[in-house]
Amino acid sequence: MKRTAALLLALATAPAAAGCSAALGAPASVTGADTLVIGVKPDQPGLGLRTGEGRFEGFDVDVALYVAGHLGVAEEDVRFTAVTSAQREEVLASGDVDLVFATYSITEERKSVVGFGGPYYVAHQDILVRADEEGVEGVRDLEGRTLCQGEGSNSADRVIREKGIAAELHEEPAYGDCIAPLLEGEVDAVTTDDLILAGYLAEEPEGLRLVNAPFTDEQYGVGIALEDVAGCEEVNRALTLMYQDGTAEKLLGRWFGDTGLDLVTSVPQFVGCG
Repeated sequence: MKRTAALLLALATAPAAAGCSAALGAPASVTGADTLVIGVKPDQPGLGLRTGEGRFEGFDVDVALYVAGHLGVAEEDVRFTAVTSAQREEVLASGDVDLVFATYSITEERKSVVGFGGPYYVAHQDILVRADEEGVEGVRDLEGRTLCQGEGSNSADRVIREKGIAAELHEEPAYGDCIAPLLEGEVDAVTTDDLILAGYLAEEPEGLRLVNAPFTDEQYGVGIALEDVAGCEEVNRALTLMYQDGTAEKLLGRWFGDTGLDLVTSVPQFVGCG
């Protein structure tokens, strides 16, 4: 009897495994995790870019490491993995990743499938065209033109469906794959978040032009399992501290300070967890 009682006491007081809740049968949580797998974009300069050494760098990556540190996970215990726009819900729902920091705009449709911390930044949809394109100065000028977007994104769809602009949609696997067709004249414009476009512009400053005519707010959320409310709330605490201690301003300046964008360094309004 004493052995049985001791075993039951040990099970009741034992710490949870990495990434799992201490309560038997409760959903897993990123709180208390020893390691984290985080999904990021591999082809967005300034945000999430895979380098020649196989590492990832950018604003999203740095924010992810800050949040991981707040959760008690050291940088060497964070593993980054590449995700496309189309994969983000799938990898979260399957448990292949713990968190997603991948220019992941919060929408009502997505909130029915995954949870969101943040937003950690509010970007604005804009338009990227060839440098010699003089006929596009705003979203209405996209009428009759061919727009490129990454598969799984909704940026060009927003122009066509929500704005009612008769444009033709061209999809590539990822936004990085849209740049060559744009430069070669196969498509007329790429429209998505200004931070994403600024990164591509920095790589092709002579060949591309940012229209600088924003027309939406894009709340960049931290993708998390739908049931992990405790984890979401802890992510929000980390993001609040990131703005309060000046880290957010420092990171935004590091990656986008030379782009000419009007960067916002105050804490965004969170959407709430659960």
